[in-house]
Amino acid sequence: MSFRSQLLKGIMDGCVLAVIEKEAVYGYELSKKLQDIGLSDVSEGTIYPVLLRLQKNGLIRGEMKPSESGPNRKYYYLTDAGKEALETIALEWEQVFLPVHSLFQRRINNESKATD
Repeated sequence: MSFRSQLLKGIMDGCVLAVIEKEAVYGYELSKKLQDIGLSDVSEGTIYPVLLRLQKNGLIRGEMKPSESGPNRKYYYLTDAGKEALETIALEWEQVFLPVHSLFQRRINNESKATD
């Protein structure tokens, strides 16, 4: 498994919760939204196990709704526990992201100074 895949696996719950927080979505739509923001390696096969786990843990709920084109679709909604979990994930991500990003920015800035 690539390093990128490992990072993505670690933060996927938060990404899924963040998309669902904005609007109810069904599985395929969710994978497309994640791909559209740049997570191109997120497929439906990746999404459905995450959705199942989040639903089992009470962070999201699914509701079948009629589709304009084809069979009914299961739309996912955040629960109150899901909103709390998303808040926790976002805070923890920030505590990791900011220092790591700072380290890598210094590295990049030092490399560009060395080539000047």
